[in-house]
Amino acid sequence: MKLFKLFSILCFSMTLSLFSQNFKAPVEYLDFIGKEQETISKNMWKYTQAVAHSKSDRNIEQKRKTIIKSIERAITKITKAQGFDGDTYKNQVLDYLNFSKDLMNADYAKIVDMKAIAEQSYDAMEAYMLTRKMADKKMVESQSKYEANFNQFAKKHKIEIIEGDSDLSKKMEISNTVFEDYNAMYLIFFKVYINEVYLWEAVERKDVAAIQQNANALNQSAKEGLNIIQAVKNYKDDASVTKATKEAFEFFIDESENNIPAIIDFFVLNENMAKITETIEKTPEKKRTKKQIENYNKKVKEINKAVSNYNKINTKLNTNRQKVLHNLNVANDNFLARHIPKD
Repeated sequence: MKLFKLFSILCFSMTLSLFSQNFKAPVEYLDFIGKEQETISKNMWKYTQAVAHSKSDRNIEQKRKTIIKSIERAITKITKAQGFDGDTYKNQVLDYLNFSKDLMNADYAKIVDMKAIAEQSYDAMEAYMLTRKMADKKMVESQSKYEANFNQFAKKHKIEIIEGDSDLSKKMEISNTVFEDYNAMYLIFFKVYINEVYLWEAVERKDVAAIQQNANALNQSAKEGLNIIQAVKNYKDDASVTKATKEAFEFFIDESENNIPAIIDFFVLNENMAKITETIEKTPEKKRTKKQIENYNKKVKEINKAVSNYNKINTKLNTNRQKVLHNLNVANDNFLARHIPKD
């Protein structure tokens, strides 16, 4: 109860302070606005860093909500405080803050929802990345406009502003450029990778026709992907992701050309074995011919050998796939870690 009363008194005092807050000099007002924006900027940058460096969706989402709360607090404080030299600049700041809040509440919330289904298809992944790109672009443009208004107000009142390389807008521009390169390369990879997903869904169903169709699609898309990445201009000549993507494509080509045919043969043999077994089981034991029995025993030996070979192929593919995808994930993480500013 005491804590609640103390909190209430603090809030009441703060409210009185805000309603009565006057600024005797323009630099005082800029300092007031700057402190509010600094909090938002730090939270915004933490969010960008989380997107780049964190593997936790929960952590990223929490930072998005933190940004929204800091924006809402700033809107309340700036709205209640008096402007300086009229409300023109005050309203410009509030427009920027309200736009940022709406962007974080709508566009970035939509991105979270889209991410959950992005890996279901290439179109879904492309839409997710395009939405992210457009939201980031809006944020950069809004931030640049805010800084232009900030500098204009300072110039009008003859306040010297010393700009540093650590400005949020500059960091965001760097981040967006890095993400643009990263996303472009990932889309090239995902367009190939989704074909392997479909291929193994067909394998799970033991659908021979679908296996062959998706193996052909995987082989063709992987070869096209190799040609595409050869022409890609790497960000700051960092070819690490390109190299890892190339190795993944080479694995997919080898998989589709040298391993899937044996898997198809296994399923065909399995189907034939099932038919032979069904036929011999329907034939009374006294009526079974020597040729039938010999053919059945021969197929049993073939199927046992094929099962062993099938298991070896699966083990080899799983091991090699895990290796190339792990290497690609590490390359992606390291790429972002190297090029996205950390502070």
